[in-house]
Amino acid sequence: MALKVRLSYHQRLFILLLGVSWLLVVCFISFQYYREKQYKIEKLDGQLQLYNAHLIDALNSDSIDFIATIAKQRLPLSDLRVSVINTDGTLIFDNTLDTLPGENHLTRNEIKSAIESGHGRTIRRHSTSTDNTYFYSATKSDDVIVRSAVPYTVSLKEILNADRSFLWFMLCVTFAISIIGYYATRRIGRTITRLNTFAGMAERGERIYDVEPFPNDELGSISNHIVRLYAKLQQTVIERDKEHRKAMHEQQERTRIKKQLTNNINHELKTPVASMKVCLETVLCHRDMPPKKLWDFIERCYANCERLSNLLNDVAAITRMDDGAANIDKEPVSISEIISDIVETTKERLLNAGITMKVNMPENVVINGNRAFVDSIFRNLIDNAIAYSGGSVVTISLENDSDKSYTFSVADNGVGIPQEHIERIFERFYRIDKGRSRDIGGTGLGLAIVRNAVQLHGGRIYAVNQPSGGVKFVFTLSKQSM
Repeated sequence: MALKVRLSYHQRLFILLLGVSWLLVVCFISFQYYREKQYKIEKLDGQLQLYNAHLIDALNSDSIDFIATIAKQRLPLSDLRVSVINTDGTLIFDNTLDTLPGENHLTRNEIKSAIESGHGRTIRRHSTSTDNTYFYSATKSDDVIVRSAVPYTVSLKEILNADRSFLWFMLCVTFAISIIGYYATRRIGRTITRLNTFAGMAERGERIYDVEPFPNDELGSISNHIVRLYAKLQQTVIERDKEHRKAMHEQQERTRIKKQLTNNINHELKTPVASMKVCLETVLCHRDMPPKKLWDFIERCYANCERLSNLLNDVAAITRMDDGAANIDKEPVSISEIISDIVETTKERLLNAGITMKVNMPENVVINGNRAFVDSIFRNLIDNAIAYSGGSVVTISLENDSDKSYTFSVADNGVGIPQEHIERIFERFYRIDKGRSRDIGGTGLGLAIVRNAVQLHGGRIYAVNQPSGGVKFVFTLSKQSM
């Protein structure tokens, strides 16, 4: 089976344009050729008709001596054959014949036309009398018909034919039109082919990176608009998919964190619950124990209850933060007032621990945020410094005031944090010294709460060990957070 070859759009368009152009040119040439030929025939016939008319006038004014009368007339063409015919079709004179034939001439086309309309012609007919071919032109008077004839030789044929130089000129013009049409259709065809290729790629959903600009015309402008629209749509789809993947990742991360939080809470709850259970079982089994021993067990139960309460409060806070900033109320919050309240409420603990609090904070530091969460940031960092630093000074400072945010720091001059742990201290339930942390009553969520609260207020936090000793927490809070 032969393969079916499909022509390109450019080839089909060029063939169509070429066909139409050549058809128009051929029609025009044919019409012009026919028109010019008819003009030459009419011109020759007009000359002969004029001669015939003059000859008729001469015959009407002279005698019937046809030979003398014709001889007096100037012939318009050489070798001109002149005949005089009666209206009944009898040939009465012919300057090329010695003996007149008796054949009736009414059957001749030029004679018929002359009788009907006064004049007639036959472009080409063979004469049996002279055995030559002539161009005949006949004119009728009242009594006779004068017919003049020109031998149809090669020279006459060339005279009657149209000028072939016009034909060659039109062929050159047609060839030029074809060349121009080829380049014009090639330009359009290339644009259509490129646009078709682009449409196929778009239908298959292929990524289009760099597309060469289309020509600077109406079709090229439309094509460029289509490409730009598809590129924007493609970019929108990519961004949508990216956001979808991000949302899915966040959802999976929240699920993982909640699962991890549940497992950690379950693990953290076991110790205080088990401790309270042991204390209560001992009291129930030894009802007659000394009062001092009984109060010791009761104090242990109370300490574990307090630890459970703190753990539940911290879990509630961090869960609320995980729900997102949209569910958190915001209002103008004075950082100076929060720090003053914290200093006041921790005064006794600072005194017992032998720690001095230094505050380097202006009075007009205000952000738009949630007061409870901002309070938890500073309170947890200060509590962390009092409980674990082992130092003697805690410093709260405003480090930088930019147009969009504040930068704060909480530092101590204690033992610092081992470098291998400093990147993980903000993880939930992560403890450097698990035994010491539980003895002090920490839940393992304090720094995780700090990190989440800072992020909800458009900031970030990090910790560094100071060269002089101790650890320094540096964090930012947006002035127009959430």
